[in-house]
Amino acid sequence: MKKNTEKQTVPVHTNGSHEALPHNAKEIILDTIACGVFTVDTDWKITSFNSAAEKLTGFSRQEAIGRSCREILRGDLCRGNCVLRETLETGRAVVDRRLEMVDRSGRIRPVSISTAVFRDHDGKVIGGLESFRDLTEIEELRKEIHRTYQLHDIISRSPAMGRIFDIIPKIAGTSSTVLIEGESGTGKELAARAIHNSSNRSSRPFIPVNCAALPDSLLESELFGYEKGAFTDARARKKGKIALAEGGTLFLDEIGDISPAFQAKLLRFLQDHKYEPLGAQESLQSDVRVIAATNKDLKEMVVLGSFREDLYYRINVVRIYLPPLRSRVEDIPLLIDHFITRFNAVHGKQIKGISGDALKICMSHSYPGNIRELENAVEYAFVICDEDQIEPRHLPEHFIHNTVFQSENTVSQDDPSLEMERVEATLISRLLAENNYDCRKTAESMGIHRTTLYRKIKRMGIPLKGGK
Repeated sequence: MKKNTEKQTVPVHTNGSHEALPHNAKEIILDTIACGVFTVDTDWKITSFNSAAEKLTGFSRQEAIGRSCREILRGDLCRGNCVLRETLETGRAVVDRRLEMVDRSGRIRPVSISTAVFRDHDGKVIGGLESFRDLTEIEELRKEIHRTYQLHDIISRSPAMGRIFDIIPKIAGTSSTVLIEGESGTGKELAARAIHNSSNRSSRPFIPVNCAALPDSLLESELFGYEKGAFTDARARKKGKIALAEGGTLFLDEIGDISPAFQAKLLRFLQDHKYEPLGAQESLQSDVRVIAATNKDLKEMVVLGSFREDLYYRINVVRIYLPPLRSRVEDIPLLIDHFITRFNAVHGKQIKGISGDALKICMSHSYPGNIRELENAVEYAFVICDEDQIEPRHLPEHFIHNTVFQSENTVSQDDPSLEMERVEATLISRLLAENNYDCRKTAESMGIHRTTLYRKIKRMGIPLKGGK
């Protein structure tokens, strides 16, 4: 049968064979639409407002009709990006343009906007229509599926790291001293650089000093500098790291390793930002922001008397704790991809990725060396690998020997989410055992809230063995 492609129309009569539509037909039709819809006249006054628009904006139909649309639809919609104005001025409809609106309570909603123009029989513009679709749930779902936090050179999918990324710009906006704590290899210097690069000091130097690498005498001259003749080999004046960091940031790494004698000298500098180069007669004033880092428990060192309490509180104005990689298992595939991209450029190779079996080995490793250990493992694999992807045989020998899962017990590569959950369950079990099944300590070591840990334990069926 031949398909009728002619446009079909149904005439509407006030009397005759067809019943008249009710006077409120427009409102009834609009209220069946899930998107928010409103219409305006040429004075930008709202002439209709459907139920979905009421729900999304927080304004009732009675409140909206007769008012200017900019009083009801706020945010990008009514600033320089007014899509409806664009449509009325150009006569061209807009379809699915993503913007943000602010509802009555002040909540910002991502929305998709479409518009159309109304004309009379003579073609004169008499108003317009705008529909807006709430994208909040879609955006949240997209973030959950592809959640990746990035700040300068730090990347992560971990919610614990996401919270750190949220506060770093706030910390960067101050001149307060910062203490970054975390195990070796967790990226403390990267976090310090992120703070510096996010601050108004970013155009000035970032000067790192490894306090553990130098004895007191050398550390003092390295930091404060010296004058000519200050000691036997001082044949010329030398600026110290503090002077080199002027206007910028001084990063004191492994501050927990400095001696009690030098702790007193450092405290004096931190208190008034004045210091004396070796052999100098006068003090110099400095303008540097100090960020300290340690892999030790300074609070415990204070209790034991090996670290000055006054210095501890001087550097611990703002504290950041970087969780170990074993509590951020979801970051391992992301970091491997990042390292593969970098080492392809460095070594001139074209390795496309890592095999499923090799990834399982990497994800089940305990990483006492944290991110630095993972980076070294990927670089080792690059040296060994002559294929287009990294296989288990390309990984360091201790990775394979320490693997939690043997190949016959691994989950099918067809279900990566189940595999990741199994790896995470094993790591949680290991951390619980290390912390004597104390959930509070285990949650702290993972950088998550205790209630989050409880939910994971319950969902994964992890036995607590009568622990807390």
